[in-house]
Amino acid sequence: MGGPSSVSRSQYGINPLKTTILLSMVSMHCAFAFVTSTTGIRSCAPTPLHSKDYPLSFPTAPFRVNDAFQTKKSHASLVALQLSGGSMESSSAWIANMLGSDVVTSLFAYGGNVPFALAFGINAVLFTALNSKLRKMLTPEGFGHALALGTLLWTTLGWRGWSVCVLYLFLGSAVTKVKFAEKEKMGIAEGRGGRRGPENIWGSAATALVCAACSVQGDQFLGISSNLYVLGFVASLATKLADTFASEIGKAYGKTTFLITTFEKVDPGTEGAVSLEGTLAALVGGSFLPLFGLGIHMLDSVQAVVLATIAAFLATNAESLIGATLQGKEGFQWMTNEVVNFFNTVIGAGIAIAGGAMLLGM
Repeated sequence: MGGPSSVSRSQYGINPLKTTILLSMVSMHCAFAFVTSTTGIRSCAPTPLHSKDYPLSFPTAPFRVNDAFQTKKSHASLVALQLSGGSMESSSAWIANMLGSDVVTSLFAYGGNVPFALAFGINAVLFTALNSKLRKMLTPEGFGHALALGTLLWTTLGWRGWSVCVLYLFLGSAVTKVKFAEKEKMGIAEGRGGRRGPENIWGSAATALVCAACSVQGDQFLGISSNLYVLGFVASLATKLADTFASEIGKAYGKTTFLITTFEKVDPGTEGAVSLEGTLAALVGGSFLPLFGLGIHMLDSVQAVVLATIAAFLATNAESLIGATLQGKEGFQWMTNEVVNFFNTVIGAGIAIAGGAMLLGM
């Protein structure tokens, strides 16, 4: 992983009409690629080019954007080629050539320097396209807060940071629905049909957003490298997903549930309760986002994936300890689920950042 791009946001001079046209075309192109992907048509995701005709390529190393690609308007055709899956005659290529490379380069930057207006615009388009699915996962208030979070993530860590968080939402919502009817009958199901509200969004993602913001402050910020903040970002969301997997799978399939502090048998859903099934689910669930981060070059090594997964697993067990010893106890009424979730993600990010510095030399 490298430091954030140093391109100034003021250089883009965005034309609102052209931006709207581009966002619409990119959205339609991506939707078409998604629907037709099973037929073998390449997706709209950028892939490295290595050709004598196109010597400049998108970086495979995380967050390193070719300087010449950033600054030369003549490279609009290269951007268009990446968006179109390799066909220069496609509609995406024509649109990107017509509008110039500035908007495209900024919008699909690997990290940082995406102007707020562009980040909000692409999120508005995507949230509108996914409206029916998101409404099943989010309350109306949660929808608005998720839009704000998505915008802030896109303007800091670009599409990769955004996609990690969206994957967390989809996987977390999916596992919440496992045996949901049975959990409702037992009175241990998540409220509101499992839909997330503002408190859930920020309790789960506030740490990730702080890591994202810190990662684009330069090669180092507060004595911590940009690479470590990115690792902390992935680990914090992996921690919350591991916790969700542990809780939901444990409540659905846990045969024996006991308190983590005393090993006393307790009912499923008790704060601080753990089970073998839930513990294994935490380990598996905590690995999904780090593996995805490796696949999109947000993490640059298998060691970083292992570290983020272990951090998520350890933090999830720490969350059980907090739940068993503090949550709901006298004098700790403020220790709500959302506050515990926040501490949980801070612990996960902290373990990953410390481990990255000491063990991986990041």
